[in-house]
Amino acid sequence: MEFLYIETSIISYLVARPSNNLISAARQKITYDWWDTERNKYNIFISELVLAECSRGDERAAKLRINVAKEITVLKITKECIELAKLFFTKALLPEKARDDVLHVAIATHHQMDFLLTWNCRHLANAHFIRKLQKISFDEGLVVPTICTPQEIANE
Repeated sequence: MEFLYIETSIISYLVARPSNNLISAARQKITYDWWDTERNKYNIFISELVLAECSRGDERAAKLRINVAKEITVLKITKECIELAKLFFTKALLPEKARDDVLHVAIATHHQMDFLLTWNCRHLANAHFIRKLQKISFDEGLVVPTICTPQEIANE
């Protein structure tokens, strides 16, 4: 079985109230369907960062996110993860608000995940970022996980 790191946005879409926004509603449906039919095909992991992010915000929503997260194996954030995140952040020339997003990639890379599943299309599942990350990883001799959305990884 392949190793899959779940970023916080997946859990957020999974437990969010139904949205009236068409894009959000579609992502929710895709996430529900993936969770029901595909997740058991992978060894699934989150990190301490995901737990911290799930705990933020509205208390009711945070409780729902934590209830899902507590069923998933948690990866530690090591000093190697932090150093790798600094490398990715600096070399990819990302804005400050992307710092935690890059830490997700570093954690997944350090722990040798095959995939990083996310709905964060601004800083993670983004063709420009992925291209930068591929160059950095090649130059550094690293293997980063495939960054994708549930829609992209679903077996049809």
